[in-house]
Amino acid sequence: MKVFKKKGELTRFQILAEIAKQQPHLRQKDIAEKLGITIQAVSENIKSLTDDGFVEIREDSARYHITKRGIEKIKKEAFDLRKYADEVVETMNTYKSIWPAIAKEELKSGERICLKMEKGTLYAGREETSAYAQVMNNAQKGEDVALTNLSGTIELKTGSITIIKLPTINKGGSRACDIDKILKIYKKGFDKVGIMGTVSKAVTTKAGIPYDFDYATPYATVAAGKRGLNVLVFAVGKMVKSITKKLDDEGISYTIKDVELPDTKND
Repeated sequence: MKVFKKKGELTRFQILAEIAKQQPHLRQKDIAEKLGITIQAVSENIKSLTDDGFVEIREDSARYHITKRGIEKIKKEAFDLRKYADEVVETMNTYKSIWPAIAKEELKSGERICLKMEKGTLYAGREETSAYAQVMNNAQKGEDVALTNLSGTIELKTGSITIIKLPTINKGGSRACDIDKILKIYKKGFDKVGIMGTVSKAVTTKAGIPYDFDYATPYATVAAGKRGLNVLVFAVGKMVKSITKKLDDEGISYTIKDVELPDTKND
């Protein structure tokens, strides 16, 4: 079904609808402001509607009035518009949202399976969980699989965030860091490592610690934490405040470790 086939028909419909409301002292300016168009556009459309016999201007009141023909026109167009809108809503109600996951085992199309989040990745399998979905395509173990009709709750624990606070370059930078202490913290095991600043890059290089992200680190850390990943972040000076503020805003807990060498703190 085509609604308002000709260009400008929707605007004519809206103007006619405003006139049909029979508001006292209705001005072209009022219509223009409500519809977000120019007064000139309103004037031109009202002239067209008047010429076509849908609107008339009564001399006794100088007001715009919709004619019987105009009423029939607006009723038909309103009905068509509502029918079209109902069709769109019906389509949206039947639209299937599709989610990707990794198959933990061989899965068959149409099968009802369970969902589980592991290390930030969504997995689909037959192990019983509190979240379910329907498989849309056959998939081998380790393949991506399309899922629909998701229901239940995916259990997800927030990851832990550890921030290693590094001294600024004015305080010695990487030369003022206790590398042994840093390595002890790192060896506790983390899913992701992020860095902030040049000193952080120098420290991780000196310690032989690979990092996963060095841009938009506060946002990446929050995203990883929300997915249940444990993150180690190297931050310098005031950068610590920028990441802790982001974590506080998102309600994610964290710990801060000071690794500056004792004999450099009073320098």
